[in-house]
Amino acid sequence: MDSRPHDRLDELQSDPYPHYARARDAEGLTFVPELDAWLVARDTDVREVLRRAEDFSSEGALRPDVMPAPAALAVLGGGFGGRPVVVGVDGTRHQELRAPIVKGLSPARVAAVVPYAAERAAALVDAFVDGDPGERKGGHVELMSAYARRLPGEVIGRIVGLDPADVPAVVRGGYRAEELLFRPLPEDEQIAVAQDVVATQHILDRYARDRHAEPREDLCTDIVASVTAPGDGDGGGGDELTLDQRHEVVSHLQNLLIAGHLTTTALIGTTVLHLLRHPDQWELLCAEPDRIPAAVEEAARYDTALQGFRRVATRPVTLAGTELPAGASLFVAFGAANRDGDRHPGPDRFDITRTPVRHLAFGLGAHGCPGSQLAREQLRLTLQELTSRLPGLRLAEDHAVTMRPTMIHRSPRSLHLTW
Repeated sequence: MDSRPHDRLDELQSDPYPHYARARDAEGLTFVPELDAWLVARDTDVREVLRRAEDFSSEGALRPDVMPAPAALAVLGGGFGGRPVVVGVDGTRHQELRAPIVKGLSPARVAAVVPYAAERAAALVDAFVDGDPGERKGGHVELMSAYARRLPGEVIGRIVGLDPADVPAVVRGGYRAEELLFRPLPEDEQIAVAQDVVATQHILDRYARDRHAEPREDLCTDIVASVTAPGDGDGGGGDELTLDQRHEVVSHLQNLLIAGHLTTTALIGTTVLHLLRHPDQWELLCAEPDRIPAAVEEAARYDTALQGFRRVATRPVTLAGTELPAGASLFVAFGAANRDGDRHPGPDRFDITRTPVRHLAFGLGAHGCPGSQLAREQLRLTLQELTSRLPGLRLAEDHAVTMRPTMIHRSPRSLHLTW
């Protein structure tokens, strides 16, 4: 297999910003072969696409970069899921799928989970701080594995209603699903990844059946109720879910859990990375913790975790002077719009003191991220913990930082810190 196309895709995904800059400066839209899509890079154009769902459909928003081999697809056939999810549909169906998620991530639900999130954030930091935190002893941590990949999974797991013992497997399954669909892998590894994904789906199917039999006050119960047609059983231990309903519930849960932890994990990693790459701003934040909310917004803008989503033209349409045929694929780059100097002066400068301007890190309009407030709260708690307890935190000089080659959850592969 020719590895060159994948090498070029890795290069683009590892650092897309130079590509974005060229696309913003070009006349009209730029077609990017590595993405097999027209790149929408200017803030005004991104906003226009997001507001025109009738012309730019979300169908195929999560189209795989790499189609799994038949043997891996056969393994996936033994699992659950494969039904449309909220990010990939439009109109009334989108509203129906989104409703239980909006309810489950409402301001009241988020506020209710913040004390638990604060408790877990503190406990995770406790686990890697060397000795008495008050003594500020020296130490080392790889933050992604010790903290950033753990807190968001535990928090969204709490909201969904997962047993904490099941959270690590579900988080692993989320990463494996992303890997299968967006990374080139040898066939034997694809099969192993698919087996992990199916194992996670079976865990989620167990929750679906349990919550149908015994509803609780959690998001899993809300999702089960949303796919159960009126009269399809009493919702309290009567008729069992149909096989199709089980597939639908697992699809929703899998999508929600991946979105709920991978994106926030990425945001935590990039935020800490850029603050420590700018020691003056880290020191300012430690000295003036009231700036934490502004730092959250600047970090989300500067290096957006979810770089963008795909859209498909539903009819012949003109965008930015470029004529697109029906069926044209677009990559709508939130990360590029957030570096557009027409909206964000000095866009390539990381500056937590800048006057906030509304960015697109969490999307816009009907498909705006319903979990944005939950992500912000977890990042806020993270910065409170780290600035107050480890003001001497710095990047480990003997560990170079490289970014994961992905446009879906952009983050450091690892983040070694010392204090």
